[in-house]
Amino acid sequence: MNRKILVLAAVTGLLAPALAACGGSDSGGDDGKAIVVGTTDRFSASADAPAPLDPAYAYDVGTWNILRQTLQTLMALPRGDGEPEPEAAEKCGFSDNGNERYACTLRKGLKFADGSAVTAEDVKYSIDRVRAIKSDSGVAGLLSSIDTVETKGDREVIFHLNTADATFPYKLATPAAGIVNPKDYSKNKLRDGFHVDGSGPYTVEVETKNNELVKAVFTKNPEYQGELTPKNEKVEMESFSSADAMGAALDKGDIDIMTRTMSPEQIEKYSNGGARSDIELIEMPGLEIRYLGFNTDAPQVRSKAVRQAMAQIVDRGEIASEVYGTAAEPLYSLVPATITGHANSFFNKYGDPSTAKARSILARANITTPVKLTLDYTTDHYGPATKKEFELLQKQLNDSGLFDVDIKGEKWATFRPNESKGKYAVYGMGWFPDFPDPDNFLAPFLDKDNFLGSPYANSTIRKELIPDSRREADRLAASGSLQEIQNIVADDVPVLPLWQGKQYIAARDDITGTEWALNSSSTLQLWELSRGMSG
Repeated sequence: MNRKILVLAAVTGLLAPALAACGGSDSGGDDGKAIVVGTTDRFSASADAPAPLDPAYAYDVGTWNILRQTLQTLMALPRGDGEPEPEAAEKCGFSDNGNERYACTLRKGLKFADGSAVTAEDVKYSIDRVRAIKSDSGVAGLLSSIDTVETKGDREVIFHLNTADATFPYKLATPAAGIVNPKDYSKNKLRDGFHVDGSGPYTVEVETKNNELVKAVFTKNPEYQGELTPKNEKVEMESFSSADAMGAALDKGDIDIMTRTMSPEQIEKYSNGGARSDIELIEMPGLEIRYLGFNTDAPQVRSKAVRQAMAQIVDRGEIASEVYGTAAEPLYSLVPATITGHANSFFNKYGDPSTAKARSILARANITTPVKLTLDYTTDHYGPATKKEFELLQKQLNDSGLFDVDIKGEKWATFRPNESKGKYAVYGMGWFPDFPDPDNFLAPFLDKDNFLGSPYANSTIRKELIPDSRREADRLAASGSLQEIQNIVADDVPVLPLWQGKQYIAARDDITGTEWALNSSSTLQLWELSRGMSG
């Protein structure tokens, strides 16, 4: 029934729930055959990243999509997004007027997959462990507003915050706050390898080759108690080396679903109405963004003028249309246009691309041209179009005559540790939000202990604007502070936003629940999938 399913989102306040229909997720049965999901996410263990699936280290969309199936969190985002709801908790809420004391009561009878009880002390242990290890991935930054964690009895957990944080319920819904069993996870040491144990809807067994995870088999956890209702007994996730290999597996019937990251050519293929009658393309709203990051201590880009000149030259519209087609739109702030609080700060400051204006910026700062730079990017993490994107960026900058740019691609297992250690002057990254709030597109890049390891520090942002915005439980009321942050970023250019993207999956037509398979934060919700009848 080859058709494109478009799941539309309405924007009211934040991103409102997305609704769609096609073989509703409660329809169809499960014949016992595992649903097989393909991904191009790569999961590598190395000397620099020995514990890719430890919640105290993991901080990218791929690893989180494994942890979200297996680790339980106190809170979780509901279907179609919206405000976080209790998951491992029976109830949670702020117990003061200043958003500085947050209390949760666990569900009765919670158990880890091995049958042992989940207690309030286990929650405290898990949270304190992430904060104590404070890995260089930056994931501990999500819990930085916690001062102390207190327990009362076996079921009550109280978080005392060091500052007001209206976004805290969202943070408790991330794998950074995943509940682990102390007997499986050492207090002060990361758990090496690919083992994951928790109390989530699935248990997982992995297959590895050459220190890479190639398959993860998720089996319904009989001990699970929570808000989710798994609609299948087993899901297999296979990691492919390329989008082409993943697409070939879908066409052959070796996998049932193709997830991130599909190529622009594949999106076009399954969109045109004639590629395959038994494969559907599902388009969903997404909050993924791409940007250039700067090591502002690097000699090549230490001058703000160099970064501003790049912002003045880069043509986002050309990148979106020539490289990604309908899958991307130009972005003029770190905060996507579909999130309340967005400001077109970069467009307001720089307008349309202009070599003449860029030349003037560099001349006023006495910068000798052409400025020699290398743009570093990852070859295997954000999809096959990344190389083409960086070739176009290189051409745009070099054609101005103001820059002499080389580009260099490396695998994610090497690229990410190098980036976090400050080895690149300019580098390409993507961001899939931890939760759909404007704070999560700003603080992770600009606050202390930011996940990029960026040396850029603006005291007004860190000491005034971020804290001010987090005091507002009504997130619309925080827009003033959030927009001021975006204006400062457009002036200082510690990062250069490029585009925001939609998200797609392709699925065989006997798989139901696909419209709920991804939320706006690119969370893979395997529990929504089931096998029905092909049509």
